[in-house]
Amino acid sequence: MVEPATRESSLTLERGLALLQAVADSDTGAPSISDLATAIGASRAAVYRLLVPLQARGLVLRDGSKVRLGLGVLQLAAKVVPQLRIAATPPLRELAEGVGATAHLTVAEGPEAQAVAVVEPSWTTYHVAYRVGTRHPVSRGAGGKAMSLPPGGPEWIDSTGELQPGAYGVAAPVRGVPGLRASVGVISMEPMDQTVVGPLVVAAAAAVAEALR
Repeated sequence: MVEPATRESSLTLERGLALLQAVADSDTGAPSISDLATAIGASRAAVYRLLVPLQARGLVLRDGSKVRLGLGVLQLAAKVVPQLRIAATPPLRELAEGVGATAHLTVAEGPEAQAVAVVEPSWTTYHVAYRVGTRHPVSRGAGGKAMSLPPGGPEWIDSTGELQPGAYGVAAPVRGVPGLRASVGVISMEPMDQTVVGPLVVAAAAAVAEALR
């Protein structure tokens, strides 16, 4: 049986998170207290109370009756990529060593895709050097295109020479992680057998998703 105090704390936390989400989702960029009350189905007085701890942590800022996101959100966001890298490294390592090609986790940021984790194989004579932080349009390269693969459609996608002349890529989307558009892929200077590499990339993407849940 859930204790009343615990239930009340849980509801307060849920409402606080809903309030923060409402501020982030506002089309105006600075919703009013009344807007937020309507958005989360609470009274204005409740919104004022919920804003206090969010303000104390710098997650929101108040300008009169207007509310906007605070710099504390940026500080939290800065922690996301290192956490992604830590979670993704073991599956990427297994993929890179198994395929003998450079493996990467790529994340969408608006119209661009950014490589946030890269693992190179240890046993190959040569392989593609792919720098963390590399950006390219999400519409190019296997890593970008894989993010748009619909559920129930192809499990992976390949590309040739779209980002680097002579380079071959195979990538699969990371599914089931709310708010994350990402893919796991491999890149090589030699053609790869998709019937072999494709399922390995899909398995690595699933392992990354599981590590992030």
